[in-house]
Amino acid sequence: MHHEGTVIKACGGHYYVSLGEEIYDCAVRGRLRREKQQILVGDRVIFSPHSCGQGVIEDICPRQTRLVRPPVANVDRALIVFSVKEPPPNTFLLDRFLVQAQHAGVNPAICFNKVDLGEENIKDIYNVYRRAGYPVVCASTRDGRGLEELRTLLKGHITVLAGPSGVGKSSLLNALIPGLNLKTGEVSRKLGRGRHTTRHVELLRLPGGGLVADTPGFSSLYLPEIKREELGKFYLEFIAYQNDCRFNTCLHFQEPGCAVKEAVKAGEISTFRYENYVQLLQEVMELERRYW
Repeated sequence: MHHEGTVIKACGGHYYVSLGEEIYDCAVRGRLRREKQQILVGDRVIFSPHSCGQGVIEDICPRQTRLVRPPVANVDRALIVFSVKEPPPNTFLLDRFLVQAQHAGVNPAICFNKVDLGEENIKDIYNVYRRAGYPVVCASTRDGRGLEELRTLLKGHITVLAGPSGVGKSSLLNALIPGLNLKTGEVSRKLGRGRHTTRHVELLRLPGGGLVADTPGFSSLYLPEIKREELGKFYLEFIAYQNDCRFNTCLHFQEPGCAVKEAVKAGEISTFRYENYVQLLQEVMELERRYW
């Protein structure tokens, strides 16, 4: 009898497939090996369960998404984590992660962590991203604030965490999954940034439902291959205005009659969000000139 399950771990030719509460240690059918079909963590697979928790993967279901970093299939939620202090939030990096996630077809949500250090530090930023249309949660692993809201947000999804080092991604996972005890890295006082501490890819079960990768995703070091005219669609608050621009191909940069720029002047779109957009746009344009 065949069943459909999710690959939650791959190691040394063994694929661990989750079916409800059961985990099966599966080999791969010879046909798939001959066809050199790569099986990724996160893949939905058709498999034949055998006795003693063993099984054989017969086929791979079509993927909805495929990430390169980490190499996980079918991720549909990116939780982008920034801390309110130590280190303070950098909205340009945050926007960079948001663009990466949306370009990959993954719905982003934002978590401002360490709010026990002073929630007032991100009140204005919080409101800007909420008004733009992103789910935003404030959390603290010290006093438990926001953890239930995060569990609800991630329930039923395959999630990857993203964000700079030192913001508490591993601590959040430890708080969301009791007994996990992932190694965490303290923020370097000298450098003001954290050390990378997670090394392998595995999908962890969240209490109440959902899976989350234990390895951070995306990177602040790159932008995906985006055409300059595509960037604006990844700024959700621009969408309500861009049809009123004079030009259909408006980049919301130097063109006259730009409804987005008028909305910025009127205070309807955040100035810092627009400035981040322009900085990213110039980077995209430079990459086009260099490589395309």
